[in-house]
Amino acid sequence: MSDINPRRARELGMGRPISRRDFFDGIAMTAGVAALGSALGCGPSSGEPGVIGTPELQVPMDVTFPPVLTGLQGNTAQALSVPHAMRDDRFWEYAGTPESTGETYDLVVVGGGISGVSAAFEWLRREPRARILILDNHDEIGGHARRTEFNPAGRKGPLVGYGGSQSIEAPSAWTPEGKLLLDQLGIQLQKFDKFFDQGLYPGLKMYDSVMCDQETFPVEKLVRYTPGIKAQQWVAELPIAEQAKRDLVRLYTNPPDWFPGLSQEQKQRRLADLTYSGFLLEVCKVHPDVERFLRSQSNDDWAYTTQAFGAIDAWGSSEGWDYPGFQGLKLDAAKPSRFNSPSMIKEWDANDPYIYHFPEGNQALVRMMLARMIPGFASASGMDRITTADFNYNHLDLPANRVRFRLSSPVVLAENDGPAGSATSATVGYFDGERIRTVRAGSVIMACWNMVIPFLVPTLPVEQKQAMRQAVKMPMLYAMVQVRNWEAWRKIGVHHTRWTGAYWCVSQLDYPVSMPDYAFPKDPGQPANVQLVAAPCASQMGPSAGAVSGRHTLLGTPYSYMEYSIRDQLTRLLSPGGFDPTEDIQAITVNRWGHGYAPEYCRPWDAFYPDGPFPADLARRRHGRIAIANSDSIPAAYADAAITAGFRAVAELSA
Repeated sequence: MSDINPRRARELGMGRPISRRDFFDGIAMTAGVAALGSALGCGPSSGEPGVIGTPELQVPMDVTFPPVLTGLQGNTAQALSVPHAMRDDRFWEYAGTPESTGETYDLVVVGGGISGVSAAFEWLRREPRARILILDNHDEIGGHARRTEFNPAGRKGPLVGYGGSQSIEAPSAWTPEGKLLLDQLGIQLQKFDKFFDQGLYPGLKMYDSVMCDQETFPVEKLVRYTPGIKAQQWVAELPIAEQAKRDLVRLYTNPPDWFPGLSQEQKQRRLADLTYSGFLLEVCKVHPDVERFLRSQSNDDWAYTTQAFGAIDAWGSSEGWDYPGFQGLKLDAAKPSRFNSPSMIKEWDANDPYIYHFPEGNQALVRMMLARMIPGFASASGMDRITTADFNYNHLDLPANRVRFRLSSPVVLAENDGPAGSATSATVGYFDGERIRTVRAGSVIMACWNMVIPFLVPTLPVEQKQAMRQAVKMPMLYAMVQVRNWEAWRKIGVHHTRWTGAYWCVSQLDYPVSMPDYAFPKDPGQPANVQLVAAPCASQMGPSAGAVSGRHTLLGTPYSYMEYSIRDQLTRLLSPGGFDPTEDIQAITVNRWGHGYAPEYCRPWDAFYPDGPFPADLARRRHGRIAIANSDSIPAAYADAAITAGFRAVAELSA
């Protein structure tokens, strides 16, 4: 999988330096703003090197501005080194004796993602004079909600993108806590009707598409889904066996009732016991090429292929081209099955367009909260200006602040000061890069991954630790590539492509969102962002086992292969439009999320679902002055789930 053809690598421009990254002995090295100064364009500045922002916010810079870092980001080796040492029982042997900082806080939050920051935000709303410390092992705020930033020549201001937590999905179905936070932040969803240009790509005759790639089929072929095209027309273009074409057309146009004589409930139960791949091969008995063609359909949304994706959820997602074959069952589509996954049930009647997207994704929510809690961190806090605000990371951890955010500080212990049933305070320890430092807290909220919490809170009950370890997060890769222009996309007539079996399962132009003072590049001759998504899960093993296997593979995959595969796939897709990887690729950021999407209960893998009992109910129990908040505790891989978990933890500790 990680093989690189040296000749192909040269043809793809692997040897050429690109923006803010160079190669040293084959290793991608990144340089931050501290080294390169404001020439990188990390927000408007006076031009004085070594500072960020407008004059009233400018201070000498001794920290980097993470969004401009390219190369490999996200769950980097540095961010994971201490948690992995804890997991492998290697940390305390060399850690030394913890030393107190002398700091005391009303609340310490472990984890600076959406859940942790929303917990701090809610705590401060209830207790405006509280002192709060947020600790995170990464070098950036927001957890999986990550911002990327490029500065192409000739563009006024940076080109902003996202590295995780993409959009406010189906806001009409958001939890009450999620909706409350949007309201508190002044986010007016109707503004996205203007901000998101839904007519840009269709107006240029650019559409959705699928690449039947060489990893899957003998002949590589791009097929576009143009408006009004019938299944018989585009299926005829596919490089699959003739029998497979007939089978696929039948699935789309006239599938039979595969379970004649069964009731609605019985049919749904049969689907609940199958994956979608199993349904296609075992029930529909289609040619194997059909299953291979549809296999990657679920990767982007669920982080695994249809070899793991449940047939009952495929039925619930079967509108359009996605998952054909269910019409003949005549199941009642007016309501979900009780076997559908929780998020699918929750969003069943939601018809929101997919337009509620900040250029930086949901890190905008985190920045808006921190801008309100930490003086001097941002020059603006409203939805209209957050994307173009100036940010000063030196203000995140000032002693005078009521709320402090301490980056690159992996937590290694959290314990009640005394028996859990009677403790009135707790102690939290973190590694500062040299030694373990401890702080005291009236309350602690663990907003990190469930999988790591048992190592940090060893006094948790055994059964609670076991429940936490069942939340095996799905690995994901988000790459953002800054290209010289997007003419090649326009010429081939696509803006989004699903790949049937290549390393990156999705490649697409960024969403056409413009904000006040931020302009999306609507001219195809202008520089633009391209996003690619990869899902490393070994799906044939099932979600949990496949996630573990895929994570091990991902952590052993070098950045050089990721860049090579990006260049290779974009060239295979776009070369008919004149794309030249040696000139057109100008910067790459890959956010590697070894611990990415929170796992959701789903059939056929979770036999206890939907009747329970549910591991998350036990896993999220409060432990003395320590409460649990993260998307694992819901469980669901959505921003509103993370917010709800944060608010719930605050309520538990405030009771």
